Amino acid sequence: MKITLPDGSTAWLVTDFDDVRAGLADPRLSLSRANSTGGYTGFKLPPALDRNLLNLDPPDHTRLRKLVAGAFSGRQIAGMRDKIQATADRLLDGLTGTVDLMAEYAAPLPIITIGDLLGVPADRVEEFRGWTDAMMTTASRDAIASMYQFMLDLIAAKRTTRADDLISAMIEARDGDERLSEEELLSLAFLILLVGHENSVHLIANSILRLFDGPADTEELLRVANPNLHAIRRFPLEDVEIGGETIPKGQTVLLGIQAANESSTQHLTFGAGIHYCVGAPLARLELEIAVETLFRKFPEATLATDTLTWRESFRSRGLRELPVRLTP
Repeated sequence: MKITLPDGSTAWLVTDFDDVRAGLADPRLSLSRANSTGGYTGFKLPPALDRNLLNLDPPDHTRLRKLVAGAFSGRQIAGMRDKIQATADRLLDGLTGTVDLMAEYAAPLPIITIGDLLGVPADRVEEFRGWTDAMMTTASRDAIASMYQFMLDLIAAKRTTRADDLISAMIEARDGDERLSEEELLSLAFLILLVGHENSVHLIANSILRLFDGPADTEELLRVANPNLHAIRRFPLEDVEIGGETIPKGQTVLLGIQAANESSTQHLTFGAGIHYCVGAPLARLELEIAVETLFRKFPEATLATDTLTWRESFRSRGLRELPVRLTP
């Protein structure tokens, strides 16, 4: 069906599970805004932050994805389990009474984890979190400008002092054999830091909220607690038929991930095809550790409010706070 977006442009929203799954893997649906003819604007990021995996098609997408895929392999992520577990334990230690688990637990756990993987100084990760929240709700120019400068400074620092982290590895790729352009390096580091924590923050919080209604395994939580209402927008390279509707070339297509999830016992939370989320193993591990640790330490935890406040966003469903009553 055709809808009007907050910026006044129109889009085709796809909600049927089979149509969404097919659309996620359809090479005729481009991620590049260069193929848009429908007036879509989206985030107005600086060009140097825009050349990332969410805006690219093959062959550039394939090349960039290969550079980071190894860092998110199942084996590599399994090796992070002890460190993530230690972070979860530390964040929960000493908490008692009524606590905002969004601020104290669900938000810091993923940002600390992805910051450690990338090599972000520990005293700067929360600062980045604040900019992210501003960008996702209001697309604040100040927040985006701050993010941009933050990434420039971080990469400059890594060039001076390399370390055993993902940004240092990407700099090696850039400065070694030119497999990454400077804009690609900056954009890719930005995307991993942004998406690597933003989605997990709300997945964890939404999952905790869901578990107050009864038990659920990880895959069920991924199905019902996924914060992303739709996948990153697509633009048809030719007229395409989806769900009996012909969508003209260049129009904006939104594949409704959460609507599709709710109509099936399966889920499309991590996408499908060549754009399947490269960080899926990390997100799944963070979720497992976060909910298991919380309810093991506080089996009698209860929701401490009857009124929840949700973030204003047509892109995702995320809580502003999660007041929970904890009894050790």
